[in-house]
Amino acid sequence: MSPSPLTLTQRLTEYEKLMRLDKPIGILLLAWPTLWGLWLSGAGRPDWVVVWVFLVGVVLMRSAGCVINDYADRRFDPHVARTKDRPLAAGRIDEKEALVLAAVLALLALLLILPLRNMLLTQLAMVAAFLAASYPFTKRFFAIPQAYLGIAFGFAIPMSYAAHTGAVPPVAWVLLLANMFWAIAYDTEYAMVDREDDVKIGIRTSAITFGRFDVLAVMLCYGLSLALLAWVGLRLNLHWAYYLGLIAAAGVAGYHWTLIRTRDPQRCFRAFLHNNWFGAAVFAGMVAALW
Repeated sequence: MSPSPLTLTQRLTEYEKLMRLDKPIGILLLAWPTLWGLWLSGAGRPDWVVVWVFLVGVVLMRSAGCVINDYADRRFDPHVARTKDRPLAAGRIDEKEALVLAAVLALLALLLILPLRNMLLTQLAMVAAFLAASYPFTKRFFAIPQAYLGIAFGFAIPMSYAAHTGAVPPVAWVLLLANMFWAIAYDTEYAMVDREDDVKIGIRTSAITFGRFDVLAVMLCYGLSLALLAWVGLRLNLHWAYYLGLIAAAGVAGYHWTLIRTRDPQRCFRAFLHNNWFGAAVFAGMVAALW
C-alpha cells in the first residue's frame, strides 16, 4: 500500500524540517558574519533597510541551501543515523517538489535586493547563489569542503560593502577569509559527529582529511580566524572594546577544545552548537567599538 497523501499542515511541517527552520543554529551561523559586514561597512550606523533585506535574505538563502543540500545528499542521508529521517531521505517529500521549493526561496531572496538598485550587489548576489547551490556537491571531490562552506556563508560580507559603499575594499575579503577559517573550525566539529558514517558512504569532510590531527586543526582555524579579525580591527582603527570581543571569542574557542578533545560525538555536537556565542562575541565587540 502506498502511503497516504500528506495534509496541508503535515506538508508545511515537512517543509519546515526540510528548510531546517526547526534548527536555527544554521541561520545564526550565517547571520553573524552578515552582521559583521553590515556594521563595519556601515561604520556602526548601517542602513536599516539594508539590514532588514539582508537578514530576511539570510533566512531565505539558508533555507534554500538546506533544501539543495538534502537533494544532493538524498542517496547518502538514509545511511547516516543523524540524517536518515530527513523528509527527502525518508521519502516524505518528492525530489521535484524539493527543487521547486529551493528555486522559489532563491528567487525570493534575489527579488529582495532588486529594489536597492545596486548592480554590484546584484552581481555579487548571483555569485552567492551559485556558491550556496554548489556547496553540497563539493563533498564529492573537495578534501575540505568546509572551506567552500565558509566562503558561501560569508559572502554577505562583500555584499554588505557593495550595498553600503558601492565597492568591496580589501578589508572585506580579509573578513571573508576570517569567516572561512571559523567555518572550517565549527563545521569540522560537526563533521566529527558523523565521521564513521561518512567514511562508509564515501563523503569527504575535513574531519576525515585532518584525521588524528582534527582537534589541532580546529584550534588552529579558530586562531587564524581571530588573527585575521584582529588585523581587521587594526586596519580600521577600531576601539579597544573590539578586542575585548575577540578575547571573549577566544575564550569560547578554548571551551570548545575541552569539548572536542575526547572526540565524543555528543560533545562535538555541543561544541558546534556553541559557535553561536563565538559569532555573537565578535559582533558585540564591533558594536561596542563603533558605538
